Amino acid sequence: MSGTVPFIREGIDAGEAVLVIVRDPKIELLRSRLEGDAAKVMFVDMAEVGGNPARIIPAWSDFVQEFAGRDRSARGIGEPVGPERGADELAECQLHENLLNVAFEPGPTWQLLCPYDMGALSGEVVEEARRSHPFCVEEGRHQSCCSYPGTERLNEPLHGPLPEPPPGSVELEFESGSLAALRQSVFSLAVEGGLDTARATEAVIAVNEVATNSLRHGGGHGALRAWVDDESVIFEVRDAGVFREAFVGRTRPGQDDASGRGLWMVNQLCELVQVRTSPKGSAVRLHFRGRLLASSLG
Repeated sequence: MSGTVPFIREGIDAGEAVLVIVRDPKIELLRSRLEGDAAKVMFVDMAEVGGNPARIIPAWSDFVQEFAGRDRSARGIGEPVGPERGADELAECQLHENLLNVAFEPGPTWQLLCPYDMGALSGEVVEEARRSHPFCVEEGRHQSCCSYPGTERLNEPLHGPLPEPPPGSVELEFESGSLAALRQSVFSLAVEGGLDTARATEAVIAVNEVATNSLRHGGGHGALRAWVDDESVIFEVRDAGVFREAFVGRTRPGQDDASGRGLWMVNQLCELVQVRTSPKGSAVRLHFRGRLLASSLG
C-alpha cells in the first residue's frame, strides 16, 4: 500500500489514465485505501488477465493505445510475479518482465510500476527483478538498478533450456501426412491425462497448430512429447526451426496479418506456453489445466 497508493494518487491528480493489474485481494485493499478515488482507476485481476504471462503485454498494449497519447498520459501497476506462481510460470513471468522494456518502442511515453513482495519472494527472484528493471524504488528510495544489463540481453531467457520431462513421458514423431494420426493421439493422451472432452479438444487444436508450423518452418517434421505433472497435462513440440522474434505469440495480430496468428491463438487456449529456441532447433511447451482426473499418463 505504501508503495502503490502514492503512485496511483499522483496519476489521478495529474489527470492520467491509471490501470492496476494485481491479484483480486490486493484490488480490494487498494479500493479501500483510495476510497472515492477508486472510481477513477481501472482494476483488472492478474489471475484473469495474466494467468498465462504471454497475455499481459497485449493487455498493456491495448491500454496504451487507447489512453496514452498527445493529449493524455497514462500509468499502470502490474504484479505478474508472486509466491503463488510455480517454477514454470515464474520463468515465463521473468521473460515477460524483460520484454516489457522494449515492448512499446516506439510509442507514447507512459509509466509502469511492478511491485515485488520482498517478504514473500526468494532472494533469487528479487535479484532477477533487479536485472529486468532499469529503475528500482525501495523504501521510498528511487535508484537505478545496477544489475540491469541493458536491452541487448533482454531476450536471453528465450534461448535457455527447458527442464527435462519426467521419465516415462510419451514420445511421438510426426511428418507431412501424419497430422491426423497425431491429433488422434493428442486427444487420447489428453483424456487419459485427465482433461475433459472440451479441454482435450482445445489441446488438439493448439498442438495441431504448433505441429503445422513445424512442418512449414521447422524442417518438415518434428517430435511430440507428453506427460502429466501435479496440475497440468503438458505437450511439447520440438523441431529444427529457429524463432527469430522474441515477442512470438505475444503480439495481437492485425486483421491483415498473414502470419503470427498461430502462437497467438495457442496462448489464448493454454494456461502456459513456453517457447525456447537455439541454432539447433526450437521447443514449444503447452500446459493445459482442466478437470484433472485420476491419470496414468507419464
